[in-house]
Amino acid sequence: MARRPLPRILSSGSAQIARSREIARTAADSATDVLHPLITVSRGLRKLAALARAKWAATPKERRGPTLLLVAACVLVVALVPYGPLLALVTLMAAAAWKGRERPVVKTGPDDAEIARLKGLYEALVPYFSVPDDPAPLFAHGGDWSGAFAEYAFDGDGRLTRLRITYPPYFTDGEPAARARIEQLLHAKSGRGREYRFDWDEEGNRLVMSVLPALPTTIAAQRFVTVPGETVLGFTDADAVQRTVPVVAADGTEDAPAVVWRTGPRSTEPHLLAVGQPGSGTTSLLRSIALQALPHGDVLIVDGGGTGEYACLTGRDGVLAVECGLSGSLTSLEWAAHETERRLIAANRARQAGHPAPEDTRRPLWILLDRPGVLGHLAAADGRPDPQELLQVPLRHGRAAQVTVVVAEQFDSADTLSEAVRTHTRARIVLGPATPEQIAAVLGAEPHTTPTPQVPAGRGYARLGTGPVLRLQVPATPDPYDDATSEAHRQAVLELLPERRAATTMAIATVTAPEPARSVAAPEPAPAPRAEPEPGPAPLHAPVPAEG
Repeated sequence: MARRPLPRILSSGSAQIARSREIARTAADSATDVLHPLITVSRGLRKLAALARAKWAATPKERRGPTLLLVAACVLVVALVPYGPLLALVTLMAAAAWKGRERPVVKTGPDDAEIARLKGLYEALVPYFSVPDDPAPLFAHGGDWSGAFAEYAFDGDGRLTRLRITYPPYFTDGEPAARARIEQLLHAKSGRGREYRFDWDEEGNRLVMSVLPALPTTIAAQRFVTVPGETVLGFTDADAVQRTVPVVAADGTEDAPAVVWRTGPRSTEPHLLAVGQPGSGTTSLLRSIALQALPHGDVLIVDGGGTGEYACLTGRDGVLAVECGLSGSLTSLEWAAHETERRLIAANRARQAGHPAPEDTRRPLWILLDRPGVLGHLAAADGRPDPQELLQVPLRHGRAAQVTVVVAEQFDSADTLSEAVRTHTRARIVLGPATPEQIAAVLGAEPHTTPTPQVPAGRGYARLGTGPVLRLQVPATPDPYDDATSEAHRQAVLELLPERRAATTMAIATVTAPEPARSVAAPEPAPAPRAEPEPGPAPLHAPVPAEG
C-alpha cells in the first residue's frame, strides 16, 4: 500500500518554527541595541535608589528630620531657579547613566579555587624544601605560600600555566635526582597531558615552571632556504635557536625556528642517529633528509625493515641504490666503505701534488641506514658479517671524505647498535613517546621539559653534539605511495623528487645506474708498498678514475 504524504501543516511545521525563532531572536537583539541607553539609565536609577535607601537606613533617627528639611530646601531652590528642574533632570540622568554603565571586572588576585591549588602545591613542596634545623623556614606546613610563589598564572580552566618558585639555598639543586623529584611533583600537581619546561636558576635559587605550546605540525616537506651542507631536521621553540627559516605552512608563509644540522669537513657532528618507537616518524625523518640531500649529493639507502617506505626514491637522479635485501645491503655498504677509502686516497694525492681535490671526492655521499638491527639478525642467522661492521670506515673517516651516515633504529633494537655507530654519531634525535631515562640514554642529557605520553608523529627531541636538548617537530614527509597520505602532503613530496632515469639491470636487486656526470668512482689502487683492497662489485656504475 502506497504511503500517503503528510499534511502540509505537519511537514512544514518544523521549518516554520525555526524561522519564527530566528525572527524572534533577531527582533530581541535589535530591541536590545535600540533600548540599550534606556536599560543603562534604568539600571543606574535602581542603583541610585538602592544607595539612597542604604544612606537613609544608616542615618540616625534624631537626624532624619533635619535631613528631610535640608532636602526639601534644596528641592525648593532648584524649583525656583530658572531651568532648575530641567538641569536637575539632566544631572540625574547623567548620574544614572554613569552609575549604570557595565564595567569590566578586573581580577586583582587569585580566586578561591586558585588559592586552594597554590596552597596544595605549597604543602606538597614542604618535605623537599625544608629541614628541621632551619630557624626561619621558607616552606613549612601551614605557612604563607605567597612568600615562596613570587609569580603565577592560570588558564581558563584554573590550571597553572606559569609559576616562579623561590626555594631555600640549602636545596641540592645541582643534583639531577633532586631536581627530577621536584619536576615530577610539579608535573603531577599542575596537570598531566601538557608539556612543561623547568628553568633552574641555581645562582638566584629560583625555579620557573611554564607550559609550552604544542609545536606546529602544519609544516610539510618543501625546499628550505639553506646552503649546501645544511639540513633542516625540524622545528623547535622560538627562544631555543637563533635562526629562522621561511616556510610555507597551512595558514600561509611564516618564519619558523629551525634545527639546522651542518655536515661536511668542518662539522663537529658529521653523522646522525635517530631512535624512536614504531610509527614515531624516524622513516619520515630519513625521507626528509634524503630529499634535502639529493640536490647537492648522492644518496645510498638501505631499508632494513623491508617495508618499501623508500620506493618513491628508487630510480631517481642522485639515488645510487635503494636496498632491502641482505645481500644487496652488504654489497652496497661494502662499496661505500671502499668508496670512502678511495676518496681519502685521491684527496691525499691531490694535496701532495698541490692540486685541489678531485670533483668526484667533493660531491657529498649520504648513507641512510634504516633498521640495521633487522639486517644484523638476518646476517647472524645466515653466518654473514653484520652490516654495521661495514660502516666503521665511513663513520671514522667520512667527515674528511664528504661521506655522511644517518642511522635510524627503534628502541626495542637499540642494544644491537654497534660501538662504532654509538661513538661516531654525535648528532642524536629521539622521536615518539619516551621516558626521561630513555631520552637521556640516547641524547646523553635529560630534556628540560616533561615528555607527554601522546605525541604526533615526528615529535621528539634533538641534540647536536654537546649542545642543549631541543624540542623537535620533523616536517611531514610521508610516503607519497601510501593510501593514507593526504593529497597535499603527497604533492609536496612528489614535487621534491628528482626526475627518474632509465633503469639498468645490475647484479644487485633494485639498483639503478646514475648519470655518468654524477657517478662516484670506484677506489683505485694505492701506491706500493701498501696495497689497496680490491673493491667489491660496485652496485652503481663503472669506475671513473680520479684526477690529479
